[in-house]
Amino acid sequence: MASVLSHARYGKDKVRVFRIVRDGDWHEVVEYTVCALLEGQIETSYTKADNSVVVATDSIKNTTYILAKTSPHILSPALFALHLGLHFVNKYNHISKSIITIEQLKWTRIPVGPNAEPHKHSFVRDGDEKRIIKVEVDATAGKDKVKGSVVGGLKDLLVLKSSGSAFENFLRDEYTTLIEVSDRIFSTAVDYDYNFILPDEHLTIEGLKKLGEISRFEQVAASARQITLDTFATDESASVQATLFKMAQQIIAENPTVGSITYRLPNKHYIPVNLSFFNGLENITPPEKAEVFTPVDAPR
Repeated sequence: MASVLSHARYGKDKVRVFRIVRDGDWHEVVEYTVCALLEGQIETSYTKADNSVVVATDSIKNTTYILAKTSPHILSPALFALHLGLHFVNKYNHISKSIITIEQLKWTRIPVGPNAEPHKHSFVRDGDEKRIIKVEVDATAGKDKVKGSVVGGLKDLLVLKSSGSAFENFLRDEYTTLIEVSDRIFSTAVDYDYNFILPDEHLTIEGLKKLGEISRFEQVAASARQITLDTFATDESASVQATLFKMAQQIIAENPTVGSITYRLPNKHYIPVNLSFFNGLENITPPEKAEVFTPVDAPR
């Protein structure tokens, strides 16, 4: 049986971009890592060694830098990704789909002076969290019928609460050794993504500003992050699952352009140290006596 190529996609990953937008002495900065993938009539580059259909990955990289300089949407990762994706399907007749993923690092203005005023052009990286945008620009139905999809999200948002979290009344059987706790440390690296509901119309570069106003990409990003933090901090958590669901419910309720959201909240474990061997020091039970812990990288 002869082999066939079932699907083809290629592109350029890890394009690092830092952009300064100056308004007098007031500066805005963004730092992105961009992945741009292309699909279309490119199968002969695989099956016949025909490079004439290949948009060189060097060209993809250079295009990313050029649009980082010229695009009016550079400060919005969602709109910039859509602009980049639309460029590829509009520029090259044989390219029918582009998939653009952007990872944005967090730079926050440094507060200075007695009133902690945000500085005009000085910033601090105040966390490892990364904002994520993934867009697909699809022209398979025709260059005059381009559709788009946008997924936003966040990853590596490390949070911890030292109280207000329990885990009790779970299923017990012959495999269970876990002790029920009425109060415990709850820590996790928050990772979530949400799907936008976009207008069902032809997607164009000229229409991106209006799309941003309708879809509220930036407002949703801020809202989702704040709801996540507020709920994490204030919820008397019966379980990770219960807290997660409250976060998701509120984000969808308060952001009508969000159709669905997915959370991943892996436990970061802090194990109380057994100090009972040392003059009977209590450090495990009751929970309020647990004050010294061993952070662990994986369950044990």
